[in-house]
Amino acid sequence: MVDPPSLLEPLIPSLRRYAYALVREHAAADDLVQDTLERALSRWSSRRPDGDLRAWLFAILRNLHVGRHRQARRRGQAVAIDDAEPADPTADPGAMLEAHDVLAAVDQLPEEQKSLLLLVGVEDFSYDEAARILGLPVGTVMSRLSRARRRLRSILEKGPALLRRVK
Repeated sequence: MVDPPSLLEPLIPSLRRYAYALVREHAAADDLVQDTLERALSRWSSRRPDGDLRAWLFAILRNLHVGRHRQARRRGQAVAIDDAEPADPTADPGAMLEAHDVLAAVDQLPEEQKSLLLLVGVEDFSYDEAARILGLPVGTVMSRLSRARRRLRSILEKGPALLRRVK
């Protein structure tokens, strides 16, 4: 029998990347990954041995995120203290603005479209794998992804209304 930590450890970087894409804060992403791994280990015996471990972990992570998102919505919006690091003077400001525009546009998507777009577009899951993770039919995944891409495109085309640029 294989030791669970040895199976989980190689998947941690992709879990952290996905968690950060969902929450946009390193500490919160690390907490989400830790809770995901804790839940996976506590429910290891209920895991299907023939199932895809990566898909199972991403499903746990997403479900934890959605649960927290719903709970935060019920509680109201928290005001975060600005912990922004100073900008890298060698970085291209235009590219940084574009990246911020894309991230802000992704944040405007509904949660179901945002998580699906990140699974397929960032984590490179296939439609079938994303459907298994989210517990949806493949056709629903395809239509939601199409709507997410279309909506993201329309948000980005509006441009200046998204983020105000000062010259």
